[in-house]
Amino acid sequence: MSILDGEKVIAIEEHYYDDQVTEHFTGVDARTGGFVRDLLEDVSQGRIKSMDDANIDVQVLSHGAPSTQKLDAETGTRVAKAANDHLKEICDTHPDRFKGFAALPTADPKASADELERAVNDLGMVGAMIHGLTGGEQFIDGKQFWPIFERAEALDVPLYIHPANPHPAVVDVYLKDYVKEFPGIMNAGWGFTMETATAGIRIVLSGVLEKYPGVKIILGHLGETLPFLMWRIDLALNRPGNEGVEFKKLFSSHFHITTSGFFSDPAMLCCIQEMGVDRILFAIDYPFVPNDPGPVWMERLMLNAEDKSKILHGNAEKLLGI
Repeated sequence: MSILDGEKVIAIEEHYYDDQVTEHFTGVDARTGGFVRDLLEDVSQGRIKSMDDANIDVQVLSHGAPSTQKLDAETGTRVAKAANDHLKEICDTHPDRFKGFAALPTADPKASADELERAVNDLGMVGAMIHGLTGGEQFIDGKQFWPIFERAEALDVPLYIHPANPHPAVVDVYLKDYVKEFPGIMNAGWGFTMETATAGIRIVLSGVLEKYPGVKIILGHLGETLPFLMWRIDLALNRPGNEGVEFKKLFSSHFHITTSGFFSDPAMLCCIQEMGVDRILFAIDYPFVPNDPGPVWMERLMLNAEDKSKILHGNAEKLLGI
């Protein structure tokens, strides 16, 4: 189906909305996705046609932010189970075109670990996506959340750490002066990057990767700036006065990154040089980014055929077991 010399194309950060989840969105979260709301809710022929038109063979579907991360333990567990059951039904309608990342009720880490296991073993999910701060307050590296990482390691599936709207205090201090004129600064324009890059750094510093050495983490948007900053971060965290951490080694051996919403030749070159092509996977960030530009960019990108093949589908097939 692909224009890329017959290469299969798997896009792994492609979002949808489920009414069972979005009915719980409040405040700024209730407005997220407004300009593409219809596309988020379309998981049928319209989406398939868009994939066909852009020569995308498979989408790995994940619920849009903040998914179930801001729900309390009881509500989150109930809603995540229902959403995952529904996602399986969606994937079953087009089993050759759709796969799924599970939603997790992170307010209850034990329930999250159990739901991850159910979603993978019973529903055929290929991992899970976690959106931003649990309860709008807690980063996922906290030790109370480590049962999720433990179970992901045991199941040999990745955890995709995805942005959500930043903490209100961060918005208030860092961004509020420009939010009215440039609301995008609070999300993909900068706020998402701040929040998710911080989450990635904290995961490395927390010790969870040493505790569970088989854990695999995915970051979208070409690594949320961390590949570019990795050398400097590593240097700073190992200066006198720091406990010291093998940041570059840990990040490079546990994290995978995707091209979601970031079709830049120089940025891709930086990521290949820092991470290696085996850790880069193709994604669009549909429908927040249209399907069309991604495959066109990959077609003209100055990479050899073997590396393109890995990015377009080979790395996803290996990491996700597709």
